[in-house]
Amino acid sequence: MMSKNFFERFSDRVVCFTGSPAAFITACAFVIIWAVTGPLFGFSETWQLVINTGTTIVTFLMVFLIQKAQNKDSKAIQIKLNELIASHKEASNRLVDIEELTEAELDKLHKSYEKSEHFSKRLQNSHYGDEIQKNGSDIIPG
Repeated sequence: MMSKNFFERFSDRVVCFTGSPAAFITACAFVIIWAVTGPLFGFSETWQLVINTGTTIVTFLMVFLIQKAQNKDSKAIQIKLNELIASHKEASNRLVDIEELTEAELDKLHKSYEKSEHFSKRLQNSHYGDEIQKNGSDIIPG
């Protein structure tokens, strides 16, 4: 297994921490401290600017860290699903690479699956992919 680079280790730790109860309690504590100090600073614009700027910066940075974590999880799940399809002798492998399709192609494929659900009794002994191809879907390669 390859060693993780600094950014990957850092982002894994940050994402793990920000999803923890400790992070939530810390965030609540900051908000409470900020609110309590309001009268000390006369609820000034600077006092308000502190929380606005702080939350904006944290939110902006967290978007990228969360997206990185989601991308990593999506890739891992996709690989696991591909392995399950490949390892099952009766599974149709036509759908293995559908993540490469366009949004319109995925919508068309989804509609084909919805249509095939109406024939579910006939499909009990076959694969949805086979039935969809019979129904005229040109998305799944034969």
